[in-house]
Amino acid sequence: MVAAVVTVATERSTRMTTLPRVSAVVPTRDRPELLRAAVRSNLDQDYPGELEVVVVYDRSEPDPTLTELSRPGRLVRVIHNGRTPGLAGARNTGILAATGELIAFCDDDDEWLPGKLSAQVAALTTTPGAEFVSSGIRVSYDGHTVDRSLSRDRIELADLLRDRMTELHPSTFLIRAAVLHNGFGLVDEEIPGSYAEDYEFLLRAARSAPLVNLRTPLVLVRWHKRSYFAQRWDTISEALQWLLERYPEFGTQPAGEARVAGQIAFARAASGDRQGALRWARRTLRRNPREPRAYLALAVAGRLIRADAVLRTLHKRGRGI
Repeated sequence: MVAAVVTVATERSTRMTTLPRVSAVVPTRDRPELLRAAVRSNLDQDYPGELEVVVVYDRSEPDPTLTELSRPGRLVRVIHNGRTPGLAGARNTGILAATGELIAFCDDDDEWLPGKLSAQVAALTTTPGAEFVSSGIRVSYDGHTVDRSLSRDRIELADLLRDRMTELHPSTFLIRAAVLHNGFGLVDEEIPGSYAEDYEFLLRAARSAPLVNLRTPLVLVRWHKRSYFAQRWDTISEALQWLLERYPEFGTQPAGEARVAGQIAFARAASGDRQGALRWARRTLRRNPREPRAYLALAVAGRLIRADAVLRTLHKRGRGI
């Protein structure tokens, strides 16, 4: 009996040392209860390899008691964001502090579902040339839950220029650490307010190699007012204009450029800038007369509907503007 127990323990130790070590980077600010749920969902994964969770406190006081959640093969570390304040700087602080061969992201108000890590590590390590893997999501908003997954296994740059594909949520990302340090790089900290930093990161990653996608929802994503930059319309508009300037490839995808221009038009309308909304709506319709965001922006600018009502309706369906 003792020999059998020793054998099982030895086999487990061997698996843990041969499988890639994973580091989960969890940026956080003033969400203590949700944060603990997020960290526990990381630690409870059935992945037999080693996992460390690097919790990065951004403009808030770190809670050292989180380290008490550590267990064999599951280490919790608590650090402070030493880079640019905001989500991008916090993620990069965690990436640079991480010791894993693979880096995963998890927002502090989301949770990994069972089997997430094992499935993604297997996909990443068995797909030739793969650098990045994502998955579907389960969106929770205002008492409603909606599963959203892409019906494809491979995502290329042109796909992302045409469509943001919000199913590709940061909390689903698993990436080879090597490409973050010596490949397509860290999260961009120059984007105004860190808004759309995840989209820019996806575009840059897809420039390097096609993204692997798992069709199963493997992450619970909570959407609420703090999730979609409520009352920060000027930041949203500025960030999306920055994105269009940074990626001239949008010019090759009229529908994709119209989508982003329509988001800017909606943001200008929501902020009360009627002239700006009209200007960007015209640009949107020149690129794609069927882009619905232009018409939503015009309706908001004309005070026919309220921006927050539009967002509530979209979020109940697991979608955003």
